[in-house]
Amino acid sequence: MELGMFTSGYQRYPLERAFSDARRFRYDYIELWGGRPHAFAPDLKAGELKTVLTLMDRYEMPVRVYTPEHNAYPYNFMSGSELQWRDSIDYLKLALDMGKALGAGYTLISTGHGGYTATRRELWDRLIRSLRELADHAESIGHPILLEALAPCETNVCTSASDLAEALDAVNSPLLLGVCDVVPPYLSREPILNYLDKLGSRMAHLHLVDSNGTDDTHLLPGDGSIPLSELLQELLERGYTGRATIELVTAYLNEPSLYARRALRNVRNMLEEYT
Repeated sequence: MELGMFTSGYQRYPLERAFSDARRFRYDYIELWGGRPHAFAPDLKAGELKTVLTLMDRYEMPVRVYTPEHNAYPYNFMSGSELQWRDSIDYLKLALDMGKALGAGYTLISTGHGGYTATRRELWDRLIRSLRELADHAESIGHPILLEALAPCETNVCTSASDLAEALDAVNSPLLLGVCDVVPPYLSREPILNYLDKLGSRMAHLHLVDSNGTDDTHLLPGDGSIPLSELLQELLERGYTGRATIELVTAYLNEPSLYARRALRNVRNMLEEYT
């Protein structure tokens, strides 16, 4: 199983620090966070794409997934007026263009919170409308989208494997696939392997971290209470062939290098138990 570094944890350092560490620690790839100061899609289009491509070449480190920053200020396609919705969708279309230009296999999106006044039907209709337009664009440029379910404290739209499967079925695009972040199902007391059961081959990616079971903090693998060794064994035995990004987000901003090194070592030790 290929293991990737998520660069969001390096947002207080130049992006080159993340590429250098990924190379030094022997990660297999990078999942590139698309926010300032690193790889914000409009900045890439304005000329900074060349900088990222240069880093990829210099450190021989591919970007396999591009994950644009959204679902908060100023972009959230699940909330706001029609004008705001259009701005968010156009931004994500640009992110898809930049994901393809980076040579990434996927661009990853999720759903922001739709607010407390919208009905379930209104939220769902807005979600499917959004995904259909994005999927059409993905098909037009030949670049797949990954859709990630989040925890209920993050969104009130897509929070489970069933939600994710239902959204993929409704849009029915070969270029819209699913990703499992292990924290949301663990917090909701949903079996993590539900994602594999309900998505099958449409589960194309994994965000691998640990959890304390009480909030959405993404902990270093081995520092929480998820039985990660056994989860990895199950995934391998059931033929999961996708990649796994070790998604350290903001809990370790002060020492991203130290924790990135330890996280990779911990996960590789877990995998070696069963290979």
